[in-house]
Amino acid sequence: MKITINNTEYELINNYKDAFNEEEFLSKCTDYFYDYDYIVGDIAYGKLRLKGFYDEKSKKVNKINNYKNLDDYLKNNCAPGCKYFVVKKIK
Repeated sequence: MKITINNTEYELINNYKDAFNEEEFLSKCTDYFYDYDYIVGDIAYGKLRLKGFYDEKSKKVNKINNYKNLDDYLKNNCAPGCKYFVVKKIK
């Protein structure tokens, strides 16, 4: 599935437990996230929370926003077993 945000295309690459809701995502995705290569949304207690990540080759990447550390983020910062999704910027 492809999503267009601010004239940039993104692709839904992971939709764990059918978490993705396009309308809710678009309402939460502000210009803050436009720079990131990946946007992760997790849902806990009925609320969507977004987090941006960079590809490990990006000059802006660091430990807390490196996409290769996504599993650590989900394990340490999200509710256990929560629904989540990942969208990737198409370059």
